[in-house]
Amino acid sequence: MAIKIERIEEGSEAQSLGLQPGDELLSVDENELNDTLDYDFYTDSKSFHLKAKVADGIREWDVQREARGPFGCDFHTYLGDEKHSCSNHCMFCFIDQLPPGMRESLYFKDDDERLSFLFGNYITMTNMQDHEIDRIIKMHISPINISVHTTNPQLRVRMLANKRAGEVLKYLPRLVEGGIAVNCQLVLCRGINDGDELRRTLSDLLELTPMVQSIAAVPCGVTDYRKNLFKQTPYDAETSAAVIDIMEEFGDECLRRHGKRIIYPSDEWYLKAGRPIPDGSFYGDYDQLENGVGMMRLFEEEFLAELAKPHRLFGSKQMDVVTGTMASPLITRMMDELHRQYPMIEVNVHTIQNKFFGGNVGVAGLVTATDIIAQCEGKLKSGTLGVPAVMLREEKDTFLDDMTIAQLGERLGVKVEVLPVSGGDEARALLRTGLHISRRRH
Repeated sequence: MAIKIERIEEGSEAQSLGLQPGDELLSVDENELNDTLDYDFYTDSKSFHLKAKVADGIREWDVQREARGPFGCDFHTYLGDEKHSCSNHCMFCFIDQLPPGMRESLYFKDDDERLSFLFGNYITMTNMQDHEIDRIIKMHISPINISVHTTNPQLRVRMLANKRAGEVLKYLPRLVEGGIAVNCQLVLCRGINDGDELRRTLSDLLELTPMVQSIAAVPCGVTDYRKNLFKQTPYDAETSAAVIDIMEEFGDECLRRHGKRIIYPSDEWYLKAGRPIPDGSFYGDYDQLENGVGMMRLFEEEFLAELAKPHRLFGSKQMDVVTGTMASPLITRMMDELHRQYPMIEVNVHTIQNKFFGGNVGVAGLVTATDIIAQCEGKLKSGTLGVPAVMLREEKDTFLDDMTIAQLGERLGVKVEVLPVSGGDEARALLRTGLHISRRRH
């Protein structure tokens, strides 16, 4: 294996050796280089033996450096090769339920352990082999995020539609024994891997704690685009409450054993069950925010904490904001509290029903500009529309339906302001009225 150099950093040690763009790095200390993780790990040394393929053949160097650190090579991608794609056909896969006509990149399913370490992506391990597990342990690539779903091998094969889905469960104890911290995700499908199967899964994972440092359960998302896919029955209040009871029971046991819950239901279960979101102390360090675990509680705590600080505003502010159906009660309550404490600020909340995806999709992060336009046109009370940053993709200005915030503003005839994700940052953004003077809090 080899990785091709795209760029050489000016003044770097790689440049001093005479390496050029287009050269291929083959090995360091006889360790093959497959990607940037190999490259970073093996070149982060004061001395190493480098082998590369250059224009006139194979060359080798004994590199001696004053200090460890970056060697100076950049590659075509941040991985040095292409992302590993998913080989599963999960009965709950959200990408399989996307509407047609969206950007091609949105339909790509990754299942790459390197993205798990670098960006927090969850992997199923079905396209991994023993040597890749060995590499993770050797390099101490930790933590790794794993989509477990069930520890019943036969059921996991059925749920992921992959014959290796059951056998790769053996990698979980190997990672833990190798000192790798693991975060686990369970996507629950009603009547499939909940109930007694959920108890089995949590019992098995409990034996791997505390190196399994967090476990989150989320309900299967269901859109209107499930033609020819496995029939999923959305959770209702009763079945959601049953999941909460099991998760909290096992969380109580983790709290007794380890001093932290480790096992958490996502916020959506509490909303569906009509139960209050637990207090902040329930969530510890908020290890599973990306799975919507404690996100609403943290947002509220940070928002109210910012309001409790001394602010003095001069002038007034009127604004419209959009949110999804799940967060709407919380956002409305926070905007009412903001107005109560600062009457000169008035924020009108518009709850966007997700017609674009349909089904039971209610999270703000999947709201599209198409739905915002359809449901807000002619109803905005101000000249500014606040859009949560979570609705935008990596480009920071584009919705899932490929419309930009500039296009949204033009269609609605308003200025669009992107609101920060955290509660404290959003409160500060809303408290900006243009002119601030200091004051003592009364």
